[in-house]
Amino acid sequence: MSRHKKNSNVGKIAMILFIIIVLALIVVFKVIPKNNKHQEELMPKLNDITEVNTLVSKYSLEANITYDYSDDIPKDKVISQSIKENTKIDKGMKLDVVISLGKLDKEKLASDNINELGKVPIMMYHGIREKTANSTGTVGGNVDKDGYNRTPEAFRKDLEYYYENGYEMIRLEDYINGKVTASYGKSPIIITFDDGNEDNIKVTGLDDNGNIIIDKDSAVGILEEFKKNHKDVTVTATFFVNGGIFNQSEYNEKILKWMVENGYDIGNHTQTHLDIKKSTPERVQKEIAYVYDELEKTIPNKYVKIIALPFGSPYSKDNANFKYVLSTNYNDKNYITEAALRVGWEPEVSCFDKNFDKTFLKRCRAYDNNGKEFDIAMVFNMLKSTKYISDGNPDTIVIKETDKDKLVNTDKKIITY
Repeated sequence: MSRHKKNSNVGKIAMILFIIIVLALIVVFKVIPKNNKHQEELMPKLNDITEVNTLVSKYSLEANITYDYSDDIPKDKVISQSIKENTKIDKGMKLDVVISLGKLDKEKLASDNINELGKVPIMMYHGIREKTANSTGTVGGNVDKDGYNRTPEAFRKDLEYYYENGYEMIRLEDYINGKVTASYGKSPIIITFDDGNEDNIKVTGLDDNGNIIIDKDSAVGILEEFKKNHKDVTVTATFFVNGGIFNQSEYNEKILKWMVENGYDIGNHTQTHLDIKKSTPERVQKEIAYVYDELEKTIPNKYVKIIALPFGSPYSKDNANFKYVLSTNYNDKNYITEAALRVGWEPEVSCFDKNFDKTFLKRCRAYDNNGKEFDIAMVFNMLKSTKYISDGNPDTIVIKETDKDKLVNTDKKIITY
């Protein structure tokens, strides 16, 4: 074969190879998307709760996550999703997901003493401060003789005590609306603070970005410290304020905004800590309206419509002034209050109990008194056999078969054992 012919064949082969490579590249570019961004914007088939949370965070989805038992789908896996697979994802879309709780095991529910008709402690705090020379006749972590104020060390110990005894903080507003978010086998506890004392959230200044710096020994400082050390639980509390809010005029606006953005709730305690029983209807309504108006100016629609009754007064719903607590009219405006808290002494019944009355809730004073007169030790000793123990699913109510007659009428799924 001549050299010319040989070179000609090599050229043909090279040309054929070139054409094959070009065609292959065309096929590859047509089949594979130009970038992964398009793929990432398509809804995948969600497998488990971790994938759901990742997707919700990534695309700021409005998620409604519910739970149900399933004989076929393993625990924490997805039973169903409202957005179909391969649907284009838009930021802020609404996504409904049902997560499996695994097989319903009534024997386990019974052995774990799950009881969602048990009692719930609503703990009442006021100030968090160090003892002074005037703090005489005190017991344990109390700052004053009556135990309305606690030391920072005592409050830290209280939170650890609740945690170690299987209690998880839930929002007061969730509780009054029948939503209990405690984990399986855990018991809900609600933390409240009255009076809007400076030591509830003491601000020591602003950082370089204009954010408040919170004293680590104030109530919120201690709660935030607990949050960092216990990432497995929700940390929350409801603070009931008077007209001075948190008595830090320079920072009050920043404080309120920071609190509602960080998992805390703000409620009403009247403008001047009014004794409602001893006042006039006009004064009662003016003072309640004042606090609601102040909160509306700074955190519109982000405060809770709940009142902690100053002095626990009136002590009966039959008092003539009580109706103005729940329905207030002032300057041609109407203010509706959903719930009211007493000073109280013992745990409240479950929000699923037919005797539950959110307009007149009992609380437990968080103080030490050697295990007497409903102090912390006495209350939690009482709760050992009567406490609410969660099934971990806010959409179901698990109770003993023998307790069905105690249950309120509800649309929730009832499971008995």
